[in-house]
Amino acid sequence: MGSQEFKIAVLVSGRGTNLQAIMDAIEHAGLPATIALVLSNKKDAYALKRAENHGIEAVFLDPKSFSGKLEYDQAMIDLIKSKSVDLICLAGFMRILSGEFIHAFPEKIINIHPSLLPAFPGLHPQKQALECGVKFSGCTVHFVDEGVDSGPIILQSVVPVYDSDDEEKLSGRILEQEHILYPKAIRLCLLNQLTLSGKKVMQKKH
Repeated sequence: MGSQEFKIAVLVSGRGTNLQAIMDAIEHAGLPATIALVLSNKKDAYALKRAENHGIEAVFLDPKSFSGKLEYDQAMIDLIKSKSVDLICLAGFMRILSGEFIHAFPEKIINIHPSLLPAFPGLHPQKQALECGVKFSGCTVHFVDEGVDSGPIILQSVVPVYDSDDEEKLSGRILEQEHILYPKAIRLCLLNQLTLSGKKVMQKKH
């Protein structure tokens, strides 16, 4: 990026622990980026409070104020474009994005999901993993496309699944890895280290 600042928008709906991990990476681990905007579809999302505590612009955009999904997504597009961001990070954002939103920011939207995709997309992936009796699970950072958790995979991290696990225990073990993996993936995007070929994401050789 040269001397130009690398700007991120983070979309959130809940506690914001991955947002916290990104903020920590910027403040303490030398991730050379700025969070220009934290945007939530939930008024009481604790993630908004985390952003405010770090002096970051935190916006609640109320879905009920718009006549439909496309109008809401257009309002998000307009707000994000006004911040000139380089990357959009979904961090527990519990809305399916429209094709219009995705096409407005091609190859600029990434998400983290608590399973080893393509296994267990969608809701409650840890529960799905336990019910299937897998011996390993983990998390995936991927580019967002118009499917549900179906975009090209950037990075993955693996955790063991133990016989004594319940959903909460497995979720906690995966979450620890999410907080490491997401800043790593952002750094690769920031350094322009990724090339996309169909569904494959490759890291450029130094």
